Formats: sequence, C-alpha cells, structure tokens
Amino acid sequence: MKQITLEVQGMSCGHCVKSIEDNVGNLSGVTSVKVHLDTSKVDLEFDESIISLEEIKNEIEEQGYDVAA
Repeated sequence: MKQITLEVQGMSCGHCVKSIEDNVGNLSGVTSVKVHLDTSKVDLEFDESIISLEEIKNEIEEQGYDVAA
C-alpha cells in the first residue's frame, strides 16, 4: 500500500469533502481517503498494483477541484 497526501484547491464546504471522499473512496484499489478541509489536504492510501496516482488525481479533478503538483 502507498500512502500520500495531496494538496487540493477549491474545496470549501462539507459537500466538497463528501464528494471527494465518496467518489475517490469508491475507486478500485483505494483503501482510505480523508479530506482535511482546513488545510486543503487529502490523505490517501491505495494499492499501486490496482490504481495509479494519476487516475486518482483525474477523479478529483473531474469533481471540479485542482490537485497541486
């Protein structure tokens, strides 16, 4: 399992948190998603043999948020 923290811009409310946690959490290979609204960070744990970090970033961006490099 790989653990990483992403900086995600554009989150402003509880709906944003739920949107990211639900959509990313439902991706195959993602085992944990925790959004920290106050710091604009998203903690992830995922299996790199099932899903890539790029696929996770794409899912977050499809929700309308910006993932920092």
